Amino acid sequence: MANPYGDLELDARGMRALAHPVRVRLLGELQRHGPSTATRLSPLVGATPSVTSWHLRHLAEHGMVRDAPAQGSGRERWWEAVSRGYRLTTEGPGALEAGRALAGIIEEVEGDVVGDWHRDVEPTLPREWLEVAGRSSTRVLVTREELLALDAAWEQLVAPYVLRKDDPSSAPEGARLVHVLQHLLPGAPLDG
Repeated sequence: MANPYGDLELDARGMRALAHPVRVRLLGELQRHGPSTATRLSPLVGATPSVTSWHLRHLAEHGMVRDAPAQGSGRERWWEAVSRGYRLTTEGPGALEAGRALAGIIEEVEGDVVGDWHRDVEPTLPREWLEVAGRSSTRVLVTREELLALDAAWEQLVAPYVLRKDDPSSAPEGARLVHVLQHLLPGAPLDG
């Protein structure tokens, strides 16, 4: 499958390396907010600075983070994410099992994304944003190949908006960060 966002592609080894709540939180913080230090990240990921530093070095060993140009006094080690996102590959030995394990950790870390949004964000939105917020739930009758094509078409459609996050100043006035959740949930085979 194509990778229009330039995401880091994780094989089974990479998925196993990321499959820890602190590492998922660290990578997410660096991807969303840019370079930081273990000391600054520590309270955000629920670990001591030394444990945070250890996890950052582990992510670096697997090519997910790297040293960032020092900021401030230059006495602390700064880290940055290698990419804005990541995707899981299903090819290779152990990839499906590693992907399931990582998905479970990600869901644990993210918590109730929709419930949190309804509680914390929805009440603060102006009417024009409330009118475009919401969910869609439908079922489509497709083959595996058609589902792959739909997913690829979706990624191509949203790629310019995903890539715009690299330079937020290029966004039109009034643009907001929108969290788009996509689940592809194939059902059981149809009765013949």
